[in-house]
Amino acid sequence: MLNGLAGAIALVAWRKPRWRRKLRARWVWWPTIVAEAAMLLQVVLGVVLVTDDTYGQVVPRFHMFYGFVAFVTVGLAYQYRDSMKGRHEMFYGFVGLFLLGVGIRAVLQVAQ
Repeated sequence: MLNGLAGAIALVAWRKPRWRRKLRARWVWWPTIVAEAAMLLQVVLGVVLVTDDTYGQVVPRFHMFYGFVAFVTVGLAYQYRDSMKGRHEMFYGFVGLFLLGVGIRAVLQVAQ
């Protein structure tokens, strides 16, 4: 949910007319940083729970796959940020919405 919200905020900041550039400020990045850090923390905690035998957690393989995809997506987005000069808000907006979709798919895999 946080990634979707952060993505929507970034896309709104990107689509505003040039005379409203105040929306394209540093405050746009805080929701993105918090959302991606929370998602990375969830992936790391999931790996710890699955690898630790004391909990006996059995997780569907596709759930782990979507966690891996989300983890790699954040790394790739950070790596390619320099190639998106002037369009950072658009780029991270779409990344946030993509991560929302990946998170929904991961949750749906557990619900089955």
